[in-house]
Amino acid sequence: MEMELNAQVKKAGFLQRLKEFPIKLKDGVTKRIKNVQKFGKDDPRRIIHSLKVGLSLTLVSMLYYVRPLYNSFGVSGMWAILTVVVVSEFTVGGTLSKGLNRGFATLIAGALGVGAVHLARFCGDKGEPIVLGIFVFSLGAAATFSRFFPRIKQRYDYGALIFILTFSMVAVSGYRTDEILVMAYQRLSTILIGGTICILVSIFVFPVWAGEDLHKMIANNIIKLANSLEGFEGEYFPSSEKTSKETNSCVQQYKSILTSKSTEDILANLARWEPGHGRFRLRHPWTKYLKIAGLVRQCAFHLEILNGYVLSDVKIPQDFISKIQEPCSIMSREACEALKAIAKSIKTMKRDSVCVNAYIENSKNAIQNLRIALKTSSPETEKDLLEIIPGVTMASILIEIVNYVEKISEAVEEFTGLAHFKETPDPKVSPELGQHQLLHRGSVKPVLEGDSEEENNSSPHVVINVHDEQPPTTSEKKVSGVQKTRVGVV
Repeated sequence: MEMELNAQVKKAGFLQRLKEFPIKLKDGVTKRIKNVQKFGKDDPRRIIHSLKVGLSLTLVSMLYYVRPLYNSFGVSGMWAILTVVVVSEFTVGGTLSKGLNRGFATLIAGALGVGAVHLARFCGDKGEPIVLGIFVFSLGAAATFSRFFPRIKQRYDYGALIFILTFSMVAVSGYRTDEILVMAYQRLSTILIGGTICILVSIFVFPVWAGEDLHKMIANNIIKLANSLEGFEGEYFPSSEKTSKETNSCVQQYKSILTSKSTEDILANLARWEPGHGRFRLRHPWTKYLKIAGLVRQCAFHLEILNGYVLSDVKIPQDFISKIQEPCSIMSREACEALKAIAKSIKTMKRDSVCVNAYIENSKNAIQNLRIALKTSSPETEKDLLEIIPGVTMASILIEIVNYVEKISEAVEEFTGLAHFKETPDPKVSPELGQHQLLHRGSVKPVLEGDSEEENNSSPHVVINVHDEQPPTTSEKKVSGVQKTRVGVV
């Protein structure tokens, strides 16, 4: 009875699973479709790239479909299809890198392979395989060793790999093939055809430029730094205007910068293969992006340390916080504005050094005020000293962040000169401690009751004349950061 009962339970369970299978299958398919749709919406260029690869494969397939082309290249047309599969990359720089590496490596390796075969045949039937073996060993080992050099590894690794493969195939197969020149010609021609089609489709059909991606990535990373620094003020010195949840989400934006080095290196390497396009000239200083990115990443590391103090449970005396709050807030706010101005300068490719320098100068002034506040807050006992150490450390990290913002500004200033950024017209009024101010001077001549009308221009009223002076010199702009205005009151 017990065995029959177990059998019935298993049968009922099997039938239940069988009934639920169509529903689970439908839910699984629906979930997969939604994931694919979301993946495509995140970056529609992925869909376009897939269609471009399909177009390239269709075009090179004509070497098989069209009879005259097939008679010219034969089964070697398959090398064109293979070239499209391995050369097609998401960016133009990636396609050019692989296409040119494959083309030149095939040409050089094919020529050396044919030469090695003809040279080996002078050594007779017994000496030919020995000579070919020596050539394959020597060139294969040398090309493999060259791949360990960082510069070759970075830019020509794929070409070295194709060189080893092509030379070995031509040299070894040439020992049993009499028509080696025909074979080498057909393979080289089909590979060049496939690579050329890939490059043309990549450049002229909705191109994806690695240089543009790198340019936008660096600017966006600087914006993330600015948002994190802006969120720090609201998190460490909370106010009623911003909730902790909102500020915490801003503070965390820097985290993606910490792991962006590999992507930046790849994009910079690929961008150097791309021709001039859009706003980027032929010899655009792509390596300078890596210098800026390195400084941005170091600043992000300091923000990571600063965030640790924000999230810590250490209680700092409120009177000490109140003394350093204003200079720290000004430092973070002005450094944030400087970073935003730098990011805007990179995005628009326009120089705006006057505005950035003004913000940085304001941050430095706040640092001096902070040092004065720290000197006036000297603890009386050892216990008081231990209580304020976290606050002092936080302030010192913030000072270091301001120093890195200045370094980023200097690196971007150097980069804008090499990249030939356009000059931005100097603003009439530059920011001063977070707001616009005017420096003015004038004289007041009061109208006394005893004065005659002629002396007062026959008018009992006060006349105010405002005259704009000549624009200040470049050195005066750097010092003051504002344009002076003369107000004369008569």
